Amino acid sequence: MTVTLDRPVTRTDALTLLNPDLAERLVRRVAADHPEVTESLARRIVGQATAFIAASGRQPGRDLAPSKLVDSGWHAFILHTVDYAEFCQRVAGRFVHHVPTDEADETPGQAHRTRNRTLAAIAAAGYTVDEELWPDVADCSQCHAGCSDSPNSGKKK
Repeated sequence: MTVTLDRPVTRTDALTLLNPDLAERLVRRVAADHPEVTESLARRIVGQATAFIAASGRQPGRDLAPSKLVDSGWHAFILHTVDYAEFCQRVAGRFVHHVPTDEADETPGQAHRTRNRTLAAIAAAGYTVDEELWPDVADCSQCHAGCSDSPNSGKKK
């Protein structure tokens, strides 16, 4: 998905929202949990997870969802509960919940629409979108199909 705007917009690498020590811890966690992921790729994943969390926090109930790769960064961040809670409060003014969705609730084409809505939300929030990390939306066994921040959407947890 390419987002086109009327005027040039400078996008921010969301990784800059994290202090360098925390960013490095998250990169190491993603790389350790996923041996096929290089440190360079893990850094990109953490950056996109940070952008996703920041964008989701600003748009509660919008049913945004990470890609499979980005979800691995979100999971790594959530394990650092103190840092995660502080980050959410600082960038979104509230805790950004990780709410799994039920595959049975999905309709045909929903994943594509959710992906496009998510990438548009990240871009609208002013963050760089690394499109190579967004070929899909998450469908992991821990999260079922969505991993969204939508506690008011009425979906089962």
